[in-house]
Amino acid sequence: MSGIMYGYARVSTRTQNEDRQLIALREFGVAAKDIVVEKQSGKNFDRPLYQALVKLFRPGDILVVKSIDRLGRNYDDILEQWAYITKTCRAAIVVLDMPLLDTREGRDLTGTLVADIVLQLLSYVAQTEREFIHQRQAEGIAAALERGVRFGPERIPMPEEFEELAEDWWNGYITATDAGKQLGVSRKTFTRRATEWGEAAGFTVRRQ
Repeated sequence: MSGIMYGYARVSTRTQNEDRQLIALREFGVAAKDIVVEKQSGKNFDRPLYQALVKLFRPGDILVVKSIDRLGRNYDDILEQWAYITKTCRAAIVVLDMPLLDTREGRDLTGTLVADIVLQLLSYVAQTEREFIHQRQAEGIAAALERGVRFGPERIPMPEEFEELAEDWWNGYITATDAGKQLGVSRKTFTRRATEWGEAAGFTVRRQ
């Protein structure tokens, strides 16, 4: 007997729009009553609705998310949660934006192995990308200082939620005004810093 198919959608703030995630989950076949929407940062898995959802999982159930970053942002924690859901709970996971990340029953051993390898690769890439961004930012600041540029008091230290909101802004999930409010900075400050961060991260076009 097949289990229940659950959907999980997440946005970082109450002002963000989860419609694209909900549409994708419903089109995949997840019933509206089985979709959980959480408005909280993905920096860790200490999220009440997510934790409550995991407690419902039984062998044969399926967790569907639109993309891996909607599940979480910390890829070490994602690896841990992935193992817990698929091995301890014996539920399956489907990531819609990454078809290889699909552990439903019926997939052969090769398919399961590929899913594990892809997940490990994503973890590695995410970590190296963060290190590369920080390196480029440090090099950019050093080069600017050598040219005589001086950074004044307006270089406000950004809270730890900044990178997640900056990425969501580049992906069109949130406006600069709302992100600035969440961080306690002006729209102008957020836009400038998020633009710098995104260019260092390799973003070229912002989604609308």
